[in-house]
Amino acid sequence: MSAPPPLQIREANAHLAAVHRRAAELEARLDAAERTVRAQAERLARHDQQLRAALDELGRTKDREIAALQEQLLTSEATVHSLQAAVHQRDKLIGQLQPRAELLQDICRRRSPLAGLLAALAEAERLGPLPASDPGHPLAGGPSSPLANSTGEKGDRDHLQPAVFGTTV
Repeated sequence: MSAPPPLQIREANAHLAAVHRRAAELEARLDAAERTVRAQAERLARHDQQLRAALDELGRTKDREIAALQEQLLTSEATVHSLQAAVHQRDKLIGQLQPRAELLQDICRRRSPLAGLLAALAEAERLGPLPASDPGHPLAGGPSSPLANSTGEKGDRDHLQPAVFGTTV
């Protein structure tokens, strides 16, 4: 075998040097890419860890808020039950007081006629009884008088008093 010509050796050497430079360049780019990938992976891992911590804190906050709302719900339900019981008691009291209120309204409606009746009774009391000097007068007040307070039975007439006007109010 014969030795290759020097030009061919120089071209082969130049080609080998170019391949070597290209390989070194690719290795440098690969190292840079690997460093970039590692840095990105570390950043993603830290970010993932931060997000997990934030998510855990949100979960704890949510659990605290749910517990507070459940407690508030229980308190509100107890208040509602208490208010319902109070309303029931008041309704019962209103039911008891309603007939009395109607009676008082009825009394208030009849107040003017009652006041007139009381005034007339007071006037009658002021006038006093008739003098007993006129025995023939039909209102002399004797037991046989038609105005005597009796029930109409003959046995009652002996123990009844003559009618006297007066007020009890």
